[in-house]
Amino acid sequence: MARIPPAVAAVRLAVRRTLPADGLVLVACSGGADSLALAAAARFVGRSVGLVTVDHGLQEGSAGRAAEVAAWATSAGFDPVTVETVSVAGLPGGPEAAARTARYAALADFATRVGAVAVLLGHTRDDQAETVLLALARGAGPRGLSGMPARKGIFLRPLLDVARADTRKACAALGLTPWEDPHNSDPAFARSRVRGMALPALVEALGPAVVANLARSASMIAADNEALDAQAAAALWTTGGGPDAQAGELWTTGPDQLDSGVGSAPMSQGGWGRRRLLRTPDCLKLDISGLSVMSAAVRRRVLHMWARELGAPGSALSHRHIEALDALVTQWRGQGAVHLPGGIQVVRDQGALVRVP
Repeated sequence: MARIPPAVAAVRLAVRRTLPADGLVLVACSGGADSLALAAAARFVGRSVGLVTVDHGLQEGSAGRAAEVAAWATSAGFDPVTVETVSVAGLPGGPEAAARTARYAALADFATRVGAVAVLLGHTRDDQAETVLLALARGAGPRGLSGMPARKGIFLRPLLDVARADTRKACAALGLTPWEDPHNSDPAFARSRVRGMALPALVEALGPAVVANLARSASMIAADNEALDAQAAAALWTTGGGPDAQAGELWTTGPDQLDSGVGSAPMSQGGWGRRRLLRTPDCLKLDISGLSVMSAAVRRRVLHMWARELGAPGSALSHRHIEALDALVTQWRGQGAVHLPGGIQVVRDQGALVRVP
């Protein structure tokens, strides 16, 4: 029996670990080395695998390349196979952001139409390292530094622990010829500059392990974020305190710990009294006394979640908005309203953060 090339084995193992046990799985494939290697591995490992290629219409010949990818997929036994043509006109952000928005919408829509249980994306360890560097450059907090999630809704990224070099080697070993997207080397794009200059400079200065270490750091930060977000969600949504539960009130049991027990009795431990945190039935108020005893990491997440619940769009909600809300709690000097995206105003009034009607 012929020995499987190590790069092919690495990609297949990563996909095998990720694939759902049952149901139709789609591969998002541009024809580049990463998504092509992913598609080949998914077809080898999976039982029911389809393929989607998206034509953004942003490059000359894009329709023909999409048709070539679809033809290859059909000949390789993928079912269903589709070319989804999208328009980026009128979408927010630059060309990259607009294309990404249109692409994900098309992938999710097709997955719904055919009843797919997952859509596989071909982002690699190198992509994750680039994402972390870009987040550092723009001063992103833990959310940005956690990189791309391995799983978000219907989208799965099996190759986040696989090197980009291995996807190229896998394609070569399987006789697949990937398409080289010229945007990936265009210095007009920040990610291309990171890929072509910044990350290679770091590798030269610090050694090749820097790529894996950046990706590993993202994974560890993501785990910390998940734990802190769970605490914040409990603070924002869990009801407790017996009769007060009908009023939608939440409670803390100390500076950093949350009592999530529904219907539990008031308690005191080590001098920590049980304190009302929030909220009125319409979720328009946050009680200052509860927020003020929380750790900054949890409190700011609560404020972020609350701002989203008030209607502030997440894409426009920045750390400056959350810092301004936090200052109403921890640095109160009689300042005026905090203006959030979406035309929302929040003031401090009678011991609570209150949305201005």
